[in-house]
Amino acid sequence: MVRMSFLLCLAVLASPAPAQDRARIEGQFRTWLEQSVWPRAQAEGVTRRTFEAAFANVRLNWDLPDLVPPGQEVSPRDGQHQAEFRSPAAYFGRRSVDDATTVGRQMAARHAATLTAVERATGVPGRVILAIWGRESGYGRVDIPHDAFEVLGTKGFMSTRAEYFTDELIAALEIAEAGQWPPGSLRSSWAGALGQPQFMPSSVLGYAADGDGDGRADIWNSEADTIASIGNYLARHGWQPGRDWGFEVTVPPDVSCTREGPDQGRRIAEWEALGIARVGSRPFPEAERQAEGFLLMPAGRNGPAFIVTPNFYVLKDYNTSDLYALFVGHVGDRIEYGVGDFAAPWRDVGDLTRPQIASMQRALEALGHDVGGADGLPGYKTRRSIGRWQEANGQTATCFPEQGLVAALAP
Repeated sequence: MVRMSFLLCLAVLASPAPAQDRARIEGQFRTWLEQSVWPRAQAEGVTRRTFEAAFANVRLNWDLPDLVPPGQEVSPRDGQHQAEFRSPAAYFGRRSVDDATTVGRQMAARHAATLTAVERATGVPGRVILAIWGRESGYGRVDIPHDAFEVLGTKGFMSTRAEYFTDELIAALEIAEAGQWPPGSLRSSWAGALGQPQFMPSSVLGYAADGDGDGRADIWNSEADTIASIGNYLARHGWQPGRDWGFEVTVPPDVSCTREGPDQGRRIAEWEALGIARVGSRPFPEAERQAEGFLLMPAGRNGPAFIVTPNFYVLKDYNTSDLYALFVGHVGDRIEYGVGDFAAPWRDVGDLTRPQIASMQRALEALGHDVGGADGLPGYKTRRSIGRWQEANGQTATCFPEQGLVAALAP
């Protein structure tokens, strides 16, 4: 995964530790750096000079999310709300969509030659690359405020995914050792993502590409390198040239929303035979009709529906969120084709918290449903499990967690 999505992190905050406890934990952090991180970094070719420069001014950042200090229990915040729990319309705010589209068109004109060259080399359409760039860093305009070693060090030492962040910390040290960026200048997001494409350090090492021909892959300052790197990432993760990402569709009432999911694919022509049609009375491209597609209903019956291609799930490799991938595909279409908003509205689906979703998931698991894990995130397995439970209980399937289901599924 390119970067840690806030939509996928288990959002937990440690209770504020007293000053004396923080001082003690800070000492444990320094010991951890010396005894656990340094040997691994040294084995990867990182010098002592680079290691000491990286952590010279680093202290634990207690303001980051997902922290679990030594000796504390993980406890979800009861009041947590995110876009998936309310109407997903919040993810498609007017300003964010319009800004990404308007600036994206400007960038399409400015970088036409680079985009064409990258699309020719990777098969990834320029509009998709632009939409990711816009979403991740506002085409390089968004401030990247944190010291990468402070973020990754803190999260590697005391977070809900400590092993993952420790691996990324080692990768960041390798980047510093290569000499392109002095340790003190390596800036990141709150999750440790770097540069204009917001790559995690391991992705910088694996996928950063030279787009301007100067022999360096500079995803911080070079727009051409940013474009090439995003295209390279998607291509290496399986982007299928010549295929789109997906199409908004209408789903008739007699086609159950429980048919959703990347494990229930069929030829798009077969979806058509069931009565699913592309919005606007437009036909599916003939080449797409004979290829595999998947039903996507990110708000169940409470919002737009889509037939997506395998490329949609490549976008999810960049950021594991249905709404993220949908935003990228949609903004890309707006940049190149001038399409408007989705034809179907996002309806209000209530105001559930993540613990409420997790409780619902555990109840469904107890009934034998595969919800994909009781993580409080309503992914496709949770959505269709809700729909199957609704149908089994004589209800119309909506395939989305709603307030009434909390009580109905309560043990």
